[in-house]
Amino acid sequence: MLLLFKRNFLRRFQTEQNDFLGRIITGDETWVYSWDPETKRQSAEWRGFDEPRPEKVRRKQGALKVMHMIFFDMNGVILRWPVPIGTTINAQYYKKVLQDKLRPAIRKKRLGLLESGILFHHDNAPVHTARAVTDVLAGYKWELLEHPRYSPDLAPCDFHLFPKMKEYLRGQRFETEEDIIQATKVAIKNLDKCSYVTAFKDWLQRIEKCANNGGLYVE
Repeated sequence: MLLLFKRNFLRRFQTEQNDFLGRIITGDETWVYSWDPETKRQSAEWRGFDEPRPEKVRRKQGALKVMHMIFFDMNGVILRWPVPIGTTINAQYYKKVLQDKLRPAIRKKRLGLLESGILFHHDNAPVHTARAVTDVLAGYKWELLEHPRYSPDLAPCDFHLFPKMKEYLRGQRFETEEDIIQATKVAIKNLDKCSYVTAFKDWLQRIEKCANNGGLYVE
């Protein structure tokens, strides 16, 4: 099934070219914490040859966190939705976000895309594959692109957008939920606009590489 998905994806691109990629909207959810430690690369500091390596205290992520639902295409983020703390993200809530937030955002920010035919992509989380969600997508006539199970290396949110967004946020401390939301907004705004095109081209290359490797993962 994994290899079949990749071959179908590549066949669609070869037939439809950039019109295929240009109609795809992909999205997912991720936690943003009030504090996330810097990576080793970010926290690296210069020291003399004979100086001892500085001691570092291992610290956990901040206790306060906000779930963000983010959807984007080759032109950038269409919807960034911070989920209110205490909200349970079930199929009904996800469906409501698609109906009340994402669809209006597409109509406002991507003129003509709803009429040209949306290719919608998300992973196989139970919330995404629930009947209530697939029914509303079918009602909108959005074509649902398959996503192979256990394949974060083939999800643009996981291998591109979320890591880049969180790299900007690492090492910063946020005191409130609103601080987290505003910082996330800034982090996304500061991403290079060309990075979204790069994400989709990288996605295509990963799929092609996996197909050529007999279905093996890229990472």
